[in-house]
Amino acid sequence: MARVLIVGCGYVGGALATRLLTEGHEVFGLRRDPSALPPGVVGLAGDVSEVEGVGALPGALDSVVYAVGAKQRDEASYRAAYLDGLGHVIRALTEEGQDPSRILFTSSTSVYGQSRGEWVDESSPTHPRSFAGEIMLSAERLLHGSRFPSTVLRLGGIYGPGRTRLIDRVRAGEAVAVAETATYTNRIHRDDAAAAIAHLLTLPDPKATYVGVDEDPADAAEVLAWIAERLGVALVETPASESLPVGSRRCRNAALLDSGFCFDYPTYREGYAALMEAAAAESV
Repeated sequence: MARVLIVGCGYVGGALATRLLTEGHEVFGLRRDPSALPPGVVGLAGDVSEVEGVGALPGALDSVVYAVGAKQRDEASYRAAYLDGLGHVIRALTEEGQDPSRILFTSSTSVYGQSRGEWVDESSPTHPRSFAGEIMLSAERLLHGSRFPSTVLRLGGIYGPGRTRLIDRVRAGEAVAVAETATYTNRIHRDDAAAAIAHLLTLPDPKATYVGVDEDPADAAEVLAWIAERLGVALVETPASESLPVGSRRCRNAALLDSGFCFDYPTYREGYAALMEAAAAESV
């Protein structure tokens, strides 16, 4: 049994905590409101974005997962959550003399700046085009420069239960933007993201960085058309607009697959089909 601290035990972290608990591990969750933690998780109240927001941590931690979310989508909030917060946790672990076997940070594919449909992987150049990507990349470097063994998982767009915006828009007949040329998108189901983190924590000698996306970096128009067909509704299209994803790149997950990981939802088809089936069951 391992003692695992999940910092930012929210959408992905909560799913990870539930998975680890079923495997018999002891799980601690640090977040601003610990009352929202899954049953069985030992709650810790704290705001990592504050200099003194990290109190005493549980002793003898085997692993730490840093999976926070920013309060808002602006530069100050991102810096406070992902860069400053990570630094505060690293400092707390250092001051307490803790020696976890690994710290895993959930980063983002926004660290890549490629936007013409290029394939990218862990070895590709990182030239972020947004403040979000720049801050994520800085946080990765901070972690890798610390004294702790570290792994970074660069997640694509996360969808899953409660995150059904595309399905809802198509079902409602709202206009969706479709570009004339392919706009490649990269995603991962929440449960696969949690499973990938749990898997990486078990590896004796993981790589420093992994790309966490499913096996199909699909064109956004293809995804929307498939959802519409599955729902049996007409897809209402409009010319491309700012509602389309920023950039267009195809992220390769070969390193994650080579590590022995298997997806429950290898493409958007399996993932969105499961969400639609669950919604249909609830409506009965």
